[in-house]
Amino acid sequence: MKIREHLQKGLPLLLDGAMGTLYAALPRRSEAACEQANLEDPEQILAIHRAYLAAGCNAIQTNTFSLSAAIAEGREEEARRQLNAACALAQQAAAETGAAVFADLGPAPLGMPVKPAQCFARQMDLFVQQGITCFLVETLSSDEGIKEAAEHLKAVCPEAFLLVSYAVRPEGFTREGIGGKGLLERTARIPQVDAVGLNCVSGPHHMLSLLQNAQLNGKYLSVMPNAGYPTVVGRRTVYQGTPEYFAERMVQLRTAGAAILGGCCGTTPEHIAALAKALKDAPALAAAQPRTGEAEADPPAQPNPIWEKLAAGQRIIAVELDPPADDRIAPFLSDVQTLRDAQVDAITIADCPIARPRADSSLLACKLKREMGMAVLPHMTCRDRNLNATKALLLGLAMEGVRNVLIVTGDPVPTEERASVKSVFNFNSRKLAAYITELNGQLANPFRIFAALNLNAVNFKVQLELAKEKEACGVSGFLTQPVLSKEALENLKLARQELQGKILGGVFPIVSYRNACFLNNEIAGMRVSPEIAERYKGLEREEAEKLAAEISVHIAKEIEPYTDGWYLMTPFRRVGLIREIVKGLKG
Repeated sequence: MKIREHLQKGLPLLLDGAMGTLYAALPRRSEAACEQANLEDPEQILAIHRAYLAAGCNAIQTNTFSLSAAIAEGREEEARRQLNAACALAQQAAAETGAAVFADLGPAPLGMPVKPAQCFARQMDLFVQQGITCFLVETLSSDEGIKEAAEHLKAVCPEAFLLVSYAVRPEGFTREGIGGKGLLERTARIPQVDAVGLNCVSGPHHMLSLLQNAQLNGKYLSVMPNAGYPTVVGRRTVYQGTPEYFAERMVQLRTAGAAILGGCCGTTPEHIAALAKALKDAPALAAAQPRTGEAEADPPAQPNPIWEKLAAGQRIIAVELDPPADDRIAPFLSDVQTLRDAQVDAITIADCPIARPRADSSLLACKLKREMGMAVLPHMTCRDRNLNATKALLLGLAMEGVRNVLIVTGDPVPTEERASVKSVFNFNSRKLAAYITELNGQLANPFRIFAALNLNAVNFKVQLELAKEKEACGVSGFLTQPVLSKEALENLKLARQELQGKILGGVFPIVSYRNACFLNNEIAGMRVSPEIAERYKGLEREEAEKLAAEISVHIAKEIEPYTDGWYLMTPFRRVGLIREIVKGLKG
């Protein structure tokens, strides 16, 4: 079957449904590796291919979805054997009806030694050797490696047809927190890509809304939704969407512009048969109509005093406070009042520093803004929340009028607690910045995103490159680690030259010689010069605090030409010391 000629005639290309869930539903197959069945249970795989072809599809996929992971993990020889067997089975079945065969490439794991582009390219080479010329790269959560893989494919097989498909949740984001519409549009601009679309995660109803207004640069649109949403019955995951409902919704997607249609998890030959019949009997079924009625008014614009001052060229002073470790909030509020009276511009609140549980930074920020009118900058780590929890928290902050967040990847859970406390790390700080930037497009009052900048890193050039990546993901400003050495000052000067965003220079008052030693040896990202540490030897508390204020004001003045404001960190709740430093800066 010649795919391009078929599509150019305006005819729908009907792909098959879910090989994996259908195979797993067979007796005694629920724990079996579907791709290994190409070698150990080939008659069953061939039977599934034939069942989908009998249902009416004119293209089938090779049973190779998980081989991207195998190659990324270094099991390339195992993957090659399974891939060659899968190609032979799919080609045998397709030859009986004249259907096309698509090489099925699943997502490549991120963060592995074998990068996604390499992972896809190695499989493409193997598929081409088996005579495959149609390719589906599917269930992707990011477009990493896609451009390079597409260029490689067309270099080794110029006639290849390439379809790239993303798994986008009903709310419009992938599990990596990347907006689906942006992914589709970026991929559609790659010359070597022939078709783009969505599969998995969402059902047909949500796919219809996700695809509205997407600009696909003339590329063919593909849709392969799940058969509804999964539920657990006994110990099995099942999809309860009926073939009739699936077909009805898919025809709406066809009318809305889908050229390639098929099914993902839970779709059976019955679903494909119903869709084939519906496409033949009702090709002109009207697309779903948008809801009518008055649009909801946007909430009133909320002021953002932190950013407004920075944008106007005014220096600001932000002070960090650790949240309480219990429910006694009065001392914390008293500290905030002291700093407010000292005319501090903003309070920034750490999010469970060093991975020890404390009161939620975002809830505290909302309370300070609502009850005290204080400008706030809550920290948000990637450690403790998945995508759903992150979005829920951001929406709550937006409703409360909190307009700024400081995003950090976050310290890992301490070793002694890992048996009972698990880290999530759905994002790193760059991915979280990109996610918030995408989310901002849906908000009436978008966030300004700040990030951390470690001036004390051994290889600061690496930190600087990461900071540039953060800016590319939407970060508007940085709060730096403390400047307590000549090396940190030189790194700050370099950051000023290289970065576009606003910079709040970190100032941390050392309160004793013991404190300096502790910071140097046990706190990541801190570097106190020997010259500063030596000055504290033999001093009593009052003398040490006086010296701390003196040194901190001196450092703050020294870094002033290279910053847009100051970020003061409060040691051991000594807000009186911070007040003296603020007085020195304003004097």
